[in-house]
Amino acid sequence: MKKLVTLALVVVVALVAVLVVGLRHASAHLAHGATAPPFTLEAAKGGDVATVDLKAALAKGPVVLYFFPKSFTKGCTVEAHLFSEHIADFAKLGAQVIGVSGDDIETQKKFSTEACRSAFLVASDPGLKVAKLYDASLAPGYANRTSYVIAPDGTIAYAYTNLDPEKHVDNTLDALRALAAKK
Repeated sequence: MKKLVTLALVVVVALVAVLVVGLRHASAHLAHGATAPPFTLEAAKGGDVATVDLKAALAKGPVVLYFFPKSFTKGCTVEAHLFSEHIADFAKLGAQVIGVSGDDIETQKKFSTEACRSAFLVASDPGLKVAKLYDASLAPGYANRTSYVIAPDGTIAYAYTNLDPEKHVDNTLDALRALAAKK
């Protein structure tokens, strides 16, 4: 009986540890003012493949970098549609939108046309190497739903992590407006 109680206690402690780490991880992101890690990835827009480099993108203005779990899943498709519907609003604020997930480039080519409606780059991050640099890795093979606004100087101006795709576009647009007001 003592062994059974000990085993049950170990299982409960392990479950609590997993939940605590999981909850912390589900809401993690880089801090405001931190330097955005540089990266270069293969990306697709309208089915065409190009290389996206953060430094080159920032030379043109702020970047909205959003990580999402998996192409063609319900929430990720909703989020991609929302970003594509507001791409003119991002452009008016001088911002470039870049979506990133762990999907391969062939999947991103299709996702860029179907879900992203050829409006912005969607990058392939095999092994989630870049997602991990941005504290946006949720589980093996899946990025967390985390959006960043990166100022042209390479610092994090805004970060938001929430698995619900509904607020990412509004929040990043608000952050870009606040960034523009500081100029």
